[in-house]
Amino acid sequence: MAEMFDVVVIGSGPGGYFAAIRCAQKGMTTAIVEKAEIGGTCLNRGCIPSKTLLASAEVILQAKSAAAMGVDIPTVTPNWGKIQQRKDAIVAGFRKGLTGLIQANKIKIFNGTGIVTSAKMVTVEPEKIQLEVSKGIIIATGSIPIEIPAFPFDGKTIISSNEALNLQSIPASMVVVGGGIIGCELACAYAAAGTKVTIVEALERIINTEDKWVSQLMERELKKLGIGVMTNQKVTAVDSSGAMAKVILQSGQNIEAEKVLVAVGRRAVCDKQTVDNLGLKMNGSVIEVDKKMQTNVAGVYAIGDAVGTTYLAHGAFAEAEVVAGNLAGGNTEMGDYSLIPQAVYTFPEIASVGKSEQMCADEGIEITVGRGFFRGNGRSLAHNETAGEIRVIRDKANDKILGVTMVGANVTEFIAAGRLIIGTKEKFGEVSFPHPSVSEVVKEAWEDAFGMSVHQPPK
Repeated sequence: MAEMFDVVVIGSGPGGYFAAIRCAQKGMTTAIVEKAEIGGTCLNRGCIPSKTLLASAEVILQAKSAAAMGVDIPTVTPNWGKIQQRKDAIVAGFRKGLTGLIQANKIKIFNGTGIVTSAKMVTVEPEKIQLEVSKGIIIATGSIPIEIPAFPFDGKTIISSNEALNLQSIPASMVVVGGGIIGCELACAYAAAGTKVTIVEALERIINTEDKWVSQLMERELKKLGIGVMTNQKVTAVDSSGAMAKVILQSGQNIEAEKVLVAVGRRAVCDKQTVDNLGLKMNGSVIEVDKKMQTNVAGVYAIGDAVGTTYLAHGAFAEAEVVAGNLAGGNTEMGDYSLIPQAVYTFPEIASVGKSEQMCADEGIEITVGRGFFRGNGRSLAHNETAGEIRVIRDKANDKILGVTMVGANVTEFIAAGRLIIGTKEKFGEVSFPHPSVSEVVKEAWEDAFGMSVHQPPK
């Protein structure tokens, strides 16, 4: 006999668990089907473990640069075993806490693969448990690292981000194939730990999802960390038969390394049987949805990496909020995706929200760009963290703020302030910032967008 629920969520990553809890809070009986660990990729193989390693890497870099601040630390030696133990403990703690939170909301967890057999029925394999659904099914099955057929993952030498987060020792050398967000973040973590890292990017610049100035600034900063950056270079093959892997470039050049991390993006995952059973409309590997996050099948929704909109945990949160509202009888739609902040946890960090300068140029919008620099900020100088800048984009036609991009230490912590000024005309003159504070750079860039900066010379 089938168990009855108002809502069944397949996948317990950020989108899945958030949607389930929201539905439960709105009075719906809810179940989660999870084939692996509670928390999905973000908690177990993504956001949390990677940022934990990066936090340790940041301490290493701070210790190495302590002499510049008048503190002598004779030797700086990463204890990789303890670093990994700390990461694992944090992940395990979060997983336990999240499991308890889900259960506290009276959500039933089923371990297994959820296969949707109809808009009203989910089968949990391999136990063949039948779940009957009265209101809606939410597919939140996430994504996996993209594999390059010419040199597939072997889990030892040619690795994905999954293995890179769990290496038992610090490799002497590493080639990172792909200069996007994941590749650059992990390059920073391992370079700080002492690995000789080379990033190979097929496109003309790294971090190509941001404006060109961001890529140029980041390439300079990565090189200061000892990271080699090669752009316009395609990897055609990897020979992993020897003691060292040989990475073969299209140009004919070879690079030897102990590890080859392939970080060329992620691919959405959706059970093929589910797709076939429902006749889901797909766009490649991603599920097509409307603004309500509903698929072409009434009552079946999809969110997060499975729909390929943002590949961000907080993007999945926003989509989950929309679905839960609609299942509760509302009529909500996803808004402008550009207002979901982007965050990159490199050294220095990158964060952006709203339109970029390139987007404005492509749309023919005449803009003024205000700039604020960390090198002129007292608190940043005091902390020896002067790399980077903040740019604020103003629409000349109506004075509204269109976008904010930040590169600098800890900018992911205050990009939300950038989101709050999108669409506003307010000049920051009436907003008081504590002095000295790093956040003053936001004010400098905002005022500069209106030609009112006090701490920059007239243009």
